Amino acid sequence: MHDEVRERAEPYFEGASPAHDWHHVRRVARLAETLVESDKESGAEAVNEDVLFAAVWLHDVGRTKEDRGEIEDHAEWGAREAADILGDLGADDDTVEAVQHCIRAHRYSNDVEPETREAEILSDADNLDALGAVGIARTFSYGGELGQPIHDPDLPPEADDSSAGATQFNHLHEKILSLRDRMYTDAGREVADERHAYVAEFAERLDREAMGKR
Repeated sequence: MHDEVRERAEPYFEGASPAHDWHHVRRVARLAETLVESDKESGAEAVNEDVLFAAVWLHDVGRTKEDRGEIEDHAEWGAREAADILGDLGADDDTVEAVQHCIRAHRYSNDVEPETREAEILSDADNLDALGAVGIARTFSYGGELGQPIHDPDLPPEADDSSAGATQFNHLHEKILSLRDRMYTDAGREVADERHAYVAEFAERLDREAMGKR
């Protein structure tokens, strides 16, 4: 079913933002594979890979619609769309519901707690792609699309009361650097530690350079 779901998902990303495009989904899939392999090596209970990878391919099918202002919640819309796609492919009700839960739980801001290992792995993989070098690149790519400033010395992170940061520097502090604490898997935490350190070092240097310091 993996290939069929992937083929059905890819067209939803035509014209997508570089921060949430098909390349992002493919990176999340590779990260999920890494986390699954770590679970296997540690002897953890096996995950349902049909559920997990269906959710990986479908988790952001609504993101372009949200970016265009056509829907409010890409995770909720995507969960409903996933049910239609999986139903067309002959998936049973339990699989559909499990995939829907993963999709709803992956979104940072909707307060749906992952209740299955598959949902935890998707959440970790998606958040890991927002950390590290790729995460920095995605942050500034998306900020440029929104027309947001890179850095505003008159609006430090501690004075910024916006939900996600009014500048990209502030977004690194208010969201990206919080992702390490949202990891559910041991392997995810290990990768997140290294990527978090990279982002923190970058943010510190960005602030110094933006303030005219050496």
